[in-house]
Amino acid sequence: MTRTLSMDTSVGTVSYTDEGSGPPILLLHATLHDRSDFAPVYAALAEGRRILAVDWPGHGTSPLPRDPDHTGAFKFGTVAEEFVDRLELRNLVVLGNSVGGYAACRLAITRADRIAGLVVVNGSGFLRYNPATRAFCALMGHPRAIRRLSPLFARAYMAPQTAEDREIIRKVTARVRTTDGARTAAALWPSFPGPGNDLRDRAAKITAPTLITWGERDLTSPVRWGRAVHRAIAGSTFVAMPAGHVVFSSAPEAWLGHVLPFVQAAQRAQLSPPR
Repeated sequence: MTRTLSMDTSVGTVSYTDEGSGPPILLLHATLHDRSDFAPVYAALAEGRRILAVDWPGHGTSPLPRDPDHTGAFKFGTVAEEFVDRLELRNLVVLGNSVGGYAACRLAITRADRIAGLVVVNGSGFLRYNPATRAFCALMGHPRAIRRLSPLFARAYMAPQTAEDREIIRKVTARVRTTDGARTAAALWPSFPGPGNDLRDRAAKITAPTLITWGERDLTSPVRWGRAVHRAIAGSTFVAMPAGHVVFSSAPEAWLGHVLPFVQAAQRAQLSPPR
């Protein structure tokens, strides 16, 4: 049985799992999701590795953050930094989906000496927000609006293909209908266009090998956004796949076909002495 651990951070307490041995890989999930999203690929990623999966504050089994009405994506990046520092993780591959992709990229900028590789799945942090996208984020900052819109929004971004996709939609919909879930999501959404969450002017500091996988059926994060991340991160590899926002849930085998060789090469390269 997997044992759930907890860690106190400056933002709040987070629940996480820490299993296996070998080079570490850290899994960071999307808004209103939780670490169980990675179940379809967990065993394959864990083979020969130490695998860590975190629930963001107010998500999954983690309690509400200390300031639930003012906890944005930027603070999730802070949680990730404190987590990596506290556990002294090195030769680390970080795999982030959505807001988890933002936190993963931020780690690659601020903790470059610890990061062996970066896998971004429909990630945020590189979008040029326009008046329409800013207005939508502001609208989703109201708990009543987010309760009403999230079920439709979840189906649009998930573009469900598998039972696992449909289970994610069920969980997200159930979570946003709770007071705590709506409060957590309503605090996150208005933060996305904030200056602290825009990584474009710091992208040159990402030197770790980077693989960007993008679900091209995600109606809320078009492929052109993924290509913008690819352009921003020098030397990155971009793969578009016929899937939704959580590519590893919609097409786990195809996704692993790209990700496993990348992870192995990235961690092996960091361990190899320079010639």
